[in-house]
Amino acid sequence: MAGALAGLRIIEIGEMVSAPYAAKLMADVGADVIKIERPGLGDPARRRGPFVDDQPHPEKSGLFLYLNSNKLGVTLDIANARGFALLERLVQDADVLMHNLAPAEMDRIGLTFERLSKVNPKLVMTSITPFGLDGPHRDYHATNLTLWCAGGACYLNGSPEHPDKPPLAAFGQQAYYQGGAHAAVATMGALLGGLNDGVGQHVEVSVQETVASILEMTFAFWPYIGMIASRLGQKPIQPLDVMECKDGYIFICCIEEHQWHSFVDVMGHPQWAGEEIFQDRLKRAAHWDALRPLLQEWVGEQRVHELYTKALHRKIPFAPVSTMGDLLSAEHLKARGFFVEIAHPEAGTYRYPGAPTKYSVTPWEIRHAAPLLGQHNREVFGERLGLSDAELADLRKSGVI
Repeated sequence: MAGALAGLRIIEIGEMVSAPYAAKLMADVGADVIKIERPGLGDPARRRGPFVDDQPHPEKSGLFLYLNSNKLGVTLDIANARGFALLERLVQDADVLMHNLAPAEMDRIGLTFERLSKVNPKLVMTSITPFGLDGPHRDYHATNLTLWCAGGACYLNGSPEHPDKPPLAAFGQQAYYQGGAHAAVATMGALLGGLNDGVGQHVEVSVQETVASILEMTFAFWPYIGMIASRLGQKPIQPLDVMECKDGYIFICCIEEHQWHSFVDVMGHPQWAGEEIFQDRLKRAAHWDALRPLLQEWVGEQRVHELYTKALHRKIPFAPVSTMGDLLSAEHLKARGFFVEIAHPEAGTYRYPGAPTKYSVTPWEIRHAAPLLGQHNREVFGERLGLSDAELADLRKSGVI
């Protein structure tokens, strides 16, 4: 069976994470994605590790290989007049143009929805930028760390043992992945809307706002009870913490009274449930400085899986803090076929994260590995657009492709 989005045509002008991830989500369920890269340089993700054998190589970046499977890859200088004309020809036959160019670069190139919608009135153009296309921060440059902080996520993260320590960011490009995921959903919404009237639209995604939108109830705490919701392990309720076992870390959660009673029973200290200073979750939080060392002393003598199993049988919601090695060897993920092997002509065969979703009829599928730089220039510009070998040679010589 063909993928759910088979027949959907997407042009991606994406670098690093946000737009490539959005297009990947759609390519993996069948969309035909043409990725446009800068001639000679390619996507900067090609120069970002980790690299196979720890040797930097433009075709062996784990980040690039993961984000760009199932795509055709071409090189095209869209800042060049001839290059932009070729982009417009590709847009004529496309459903979506997905990009994460900065607003200033969009202005410089002339990449506007008004211009491209004249070429294809049904086009959905999705623009992913750090702070949106208007407002006082429109032209601010940003990194993932900037946006994780600007969106408020850093303030919620930190060491539960040391709540006075500075905010922390998660590893990697988490803000940009959020931007990409939101962009994919928003793009599908615009495509569905276009089915009613046959008219496309411009979809705008602010990465800062996508981060701010996933902060759960943190906004509500302030107007409701005047509290800044913050890091794991802080008041007003306890135990809610991460503790160290003999062989790793485990998440401890006993915010309901029956959970607390079961936990102290497992520990062999059922009398703690009757102690006045530990009587309820608010009092346990108020005396957390005294309680935490007692819990940590006992937890530190346990093994993660054994403690997790004991808690599971008593319906206490503990959870192992999985390492990457734990995930790669997890029996549950193996049983569900989450990790997939992809063979690449330069990088070799490796395991990658697979489908976070499953379709009962239209499959998620890795059809081919990430493209080599300019691998599909002839197929796209020659076979699809009808350019001759002589024209392709001239475009290469001129640096347009």
